[in-house]
Amino acid sequence: MGLKAVVFDFNGVVINDEPIHERLISQLLLEENLRPDAREFQTVCLGRSDRIALKAVWERRGRCVTEEYLAELMRRKSQMYLEELRQMERLPSYEGLTEFILKLRVENLQLALVSGALRVEIETVLDRLELAAQFPVIVAGDDIATSKPEPEGYLLAAEKLGLKPSECLAIEDTPAGIEAAQRAGLQVVGVANTYPVHMLQRQADWVVDYLSELEIDRIRNAFETEVPARLGTSPETSGSD
Repeated sequence: MGLKAVVFDFNGVVINDEPIHERLISQLLLEENLRPDAREFQTVCLGRSDRIALKAVWERRGRCVTEEYLAELMRRKSQMYLEELRQMERLPSYEGLTEFILKLRVENLQLALVSGALRVEIETVLDRLELAAQFPVIVAGDDIATSKPEPEGYLLAAEKLGLKPSECLAIEDTPAGIEAAQRAGLQVVGVANTYPVHMLQRQADWVVDYLSELEIDRIRNAFETEVPARLGTSPETSGSD
């Protein structure tokens, strides 16, 4: 089989922007005379596309969300998000991200990105980070009808790469994203940017605090033997979670 590609999530893996999204959703709610709930973002929105998250948040408040209304909410939020990025001198990417990506390219691994974010948001961030050339395959929220934890995005990415899902490794930061990748047939690294390690260990095949900790040789060996072993655990305990 062998490892041939690494597929990145975007929000929470490439850019540390989830606090921005939480603030913008709260702002949209206030503009619609609706009350924000600080507990809601993590349970309803994290790891899901704006289409699914906004619809769920508004419906929880008894609002009827037509396609036209939802499209307008998404448009307004995207405009606010892009405006926030424009005002930032430096985008909040994760330390060591560029070095990790270059390490994967040296290993002759293909790269792709799967996200529920809109393509214009993804491309804006990648351009600012000077990483656009590293991701020839992008599956954005515009490209799919469903959202994580549904596997559609990862299946489409594997198809665009010309690979089997079993030849791809996903990097995710949320339970919804991990579930989506695994349902598509990918092995998954959970990186503890958003949730603590102990929560991700229950789902992911490997878990790290930082991408720089990921041992590519060990991952390759696991793909060759088809027996993933979680990082930070011994062979005797790797199946206990």
